[in-house]
Amino acid sequence: MANICVFCASSTTLEQRWLDLATDTGRILAERGHTLVSGGGSVGMMGTVGAGARAAGGHTLGIIPQCLVDLEVADHATSELVVTGDMGSRKNLMIDRSDAFLTLPGGLGTLDELFEVWTTATLDVHRKPIVLLDPDGFYDGLVRWLGGLVDQRFVRPVAMEMLLVARTVPEAVDLIEKALAGPRAAPSGAASGTASPAEGA
Repeated sequence: MANICVFCASSTTLEQRWLDLATDTGRILAERGHTLVSGGGSVGMMGTVGAGARAAGGHTLGIIPQCLVDLEVADHATSELVVTGDMGSRKNLMIDRSDAFLTLPGGLGTLDELFEVWTTATLDVHRKPIVLLDPDGFYDGLVRWLGGLVDQRFVRPVAMEMLLVARTVPEAVDLIEKALAGPRAAPSGAASGTASPAEGA
């Protein structure tokens, strides 16, 4: 099965529904036999997605920079914890150790991670599926804005096809599994579906 990297919020002030969403994500990934790759934190959605996966018998890999370990936010309950020297090394290792990427609702850090894997996909650095989970239209504004960038030729239409958008966790995992099972085409032909935006020109 696959190593699926989940990007999500680590805020400790979130509504319970977002924590529940993360828990469900971890559980469903584990039930389908996938390994969860996360940012290695124990707080917010990042903490609950790992706990949800382990509660369902799943294997979890946390990758966290030393500066966050020093702040005592590391998820020491994870199956495997890798500590990196800095945030950049953390992102690089998350990309290397993952077969696909799933972005849940989040803030600046989550968006930074999403755009990192998305941009590198457009540059043919990797050919791994990227899915955006957009429950309740959380990312609708972002998706519309990015679509407008295509009209203005700031983003290439082919890049748009690299980001798949799902409304539910099962749908998101279905998209990942379908993409991984299909022919590993070049990023310009990456899996399409209920698709949307990406980095471009």
